[in-house]
Amino acid sequence: MTGEVAVLGAGMHPWGKWGRGFVEYGVAAARAALADAGVDWRDVGSIVGADTVRGGYPGYVAGATFAKALGWQGARVASVYAACASGAQAVNTARAQILSGLADVVLVVGADAAPKGFFRPAGGNRPDDPDWLRFRVLGATNPTYFGLYARRRMAVHGDTLEDFAQVKVKNAALGALNPNARYRKRVTAEEVAASAVVADPLRLLDICATSDGAAALVLSSMEFARRHGAADPVRIRAVSTVTPRFPNTVLDLPDIATDSAVAVEPPPETFRASIARVAYEEAGIGPEDLSLAEVYDLSTALELQWYEDLGLCGEGEAAKLLREGATAPGGRIPVNPSGGLASFGEAVPAQAIAQVCELTWQLRGSAGERQVAGARVGITANQGLFGHGSSVIAVR
Repeated sequence: MTGEVAVLGAGMHPWGKWGRGFVEYGVAAARAALADAGVDWRDVGSIVGADTVRGGYPGYVAGATFAKALGWQGARVASVYAACASGAQAVNTARAQILSGLADVVLVVGADAAPKGFFRPAGGNRPDDPDWLRFRVLGATNPTYFGLYARRRMAVHGDTLEDFAQVKVKNAALGALNPNARYRKRVTAEEVAASAVVADPLRLLDICATSDGAAALVLSSMEFARRHGAADPVRIRAVSTVTPRFPNTVLDLPDIATDSAVAVEPPPETFRASIARVAYEEAGIGPEDLSLAEVYDLSTALELQWYEDLGLCGEGEAAKLLREGATAPGGRIPVNPSGGLASFGEAVPAQAIAQVCELTWQLRGSAGERQVAGARVGITANQGLFGHGSSVIAVR
């Protein structure tokens, strides 16, 4: 087991479509996290920015961009890009700096100003980029992939449109209680079914939107936390950033084909399942120890897939777990008590950090109406394009 680091502060800029630059959002989240931690910006020894590839040149040097906006004070800086896993990689970078003794206090920030409509690859002619290829060769937008994955679950496990709709119903009810969520309105299964088909079988309300937003964390060594008066802080115990194993026999975006397994046996677990397993092993816990989970619900069907990949149930049993109410508030293992991406939408470099913010508030017991009673252990699950794993385990 590696050493733990303390989460002294968590802050967010509400998700939405605000029409301003990502730097403004990130600075607001950073200041909120610093205030929550009771730490002065001048006492931060390092800042790690999760990059956005939109919004112009500053997006490519996000760490230094936020450091400048907060006021140059000589802190170390790092910038991380790992698509949707950027936030977890930034947390991991900060943790490594703390455990190595390079910094006592690290500020982690991610922010985005997302385009309207579907995400698309950056311009230019890049035939060696699988993300570019899947758009140009197949015309496969993200919802196309989500729809194919939903069809796979229906064919292999017998999931139904009603099961998918109930995921949205659950998450919308929780998002209605979250002041940082973009969508704060409950919906019914009938409203999900009546919304427009985007990528059959998924409807508009089955798929998350693109959003502006930001999230930030103040992490520190346990020694600094004690000196700072935080005797029992939330602690990050594990961060998993693993990559897939060859051969990968389940199609995963942005790849447009699976690996051939004609000469090599497939690995004993899928890529997503390996992300969680490595986190559990590092933390010295199992899925039975969890109080809650924050997962990457790009679509309602993908949330169900994470139930199985996290080991919350057996393969093919996710819909049954949902129907039993186990993943709802008051259930055995509440999933996405924040409301998930269904309620927030995607602000890519911020979302994995936002998941840790939610774990922090839940483990502190300060999540208000969406509080999971007696929360002690939480896990996040996320995934970035190009094989970026992302999972964080926090405890108290």
